[in-house]
Amino acid sequence: MKTDLKHIATIQTGLFAKPIAKGDIVYLQAKHFDENGQLKTSLHPDLKADTITDKHMLRHGDVLFAAKGTKNFAAWFESKNQPSVASTSFFVIRMQQDFSNKILPEFLVWLINHPTSQQFLKGKAIGSSIPSISKAVLEELEITIPNMETQKAVLKITHLRNAEKKLKKEIESLREQQIQSKLLRAISQ
Repeated sequence: MKTDLKHIATIQTGLFAKPIAKGDIVYLQAKHFDENGQLKTSLHPDLKADTITDKHMLRHGDVLFAAKGTKNFAAWFESKNQPSVASTSFFVIRMQQDFSNKILPEFLVWLINHPTSQQFLKGKAIGSSIPSISKAVLEELEITIPNMETQKAVLKITHLRNAEKKLKKEIESLREQQIQSKLLRAISQ
């Protein structure tokens, strides 16, 4: 099944807030993620709960899309994280009830982060100093929804491929250390 994102999900902007030193809720910002949408820092509550409405609280399965700047990625919010809200750097994509059991949040993240989707989104970004992807453009993104078995297979292959890349990088780093160590020993004799 193919459809535009706007037909299967609601999209809202994140919340503008000023973080404080000690709070009750995590304020997710683009700086907390790497270019692949993986959390790269530990999160600390930095907003007071009494200043946040329920509509801005993230739910398990919400997908965040970083729409501003050159690092446009999607990330999946898991409820094991602390209570959180997204900053205005993000659009929050929430599956409509009819589709919540038809598409895995991780699969939607994979689709949005796929080079074809990224090319479409970046091609329609506006602004020269800080490019921005509008909600209207994100809503137009065509989404292909295969059956659950296919979605899980795509995700498994993707996880294995990413693990392979990580191992290759570690092997190359260890090999470089080994070679440099041998060269250093050779000139020290």
